[in-house]
Amino acid sequence: MSLKTTDLCDDHSDNLSIASPMFRDFGGRREFHGPISTVKVFEDNSLVREALSEPGEGRVLVVDGGGSMRCALLGDNIAELAINNGWNGVVVYGCIRDSADIATMDIGVKALNTHPLKSVKKGVGERDVSVTFAGITIRAGQYLYADEDGLIVAQEALHQA
Repeated sequence: MSLKTTDLCDDHSDNLSIASPMFRDFGGRREFHGPISTVKVFEDNSLVREALSEPGEGRVLVVDGGGSMRCALLGDNIAELAINNGWNGVVVYGCIRDSADIATMDIGVKALNTHPLKSVKKGVGERDVSVTFAGITIRAGQYLYADEDGLIVAQEALHQA
């Protein structure tokens, strides 16, 4: 079932938050959607790994990395972990690495850019808190829809499972 962001905007624009167009596509799956879980971190991907180690149940992890361009918060090993645990996608307000490998994986990944340096691992950050970037506020439990045309957030599912 195709859930194009353009069609969803045509039908539901009054009830959507539409992210500013700043994200690039990196995953092998360009169209993805699901209930949102969030992490808020800064140059530390410990909570990203922790979240993606849990059963994803079709969710999308939204990572507020503060827009840092100094290291990566997601690489191929963590992306593989996400796939194995049933996550549909990851959105990173920051950088990823191993982009060529992630491009071959069956998961949606959007991020600002790439960076070869891995992050520190101190376990600092917050889980399932409201995050604000790209001109919108995103809360755990909302629904995210993403494709080549953009990223939108709805209060509830706009499709039937």
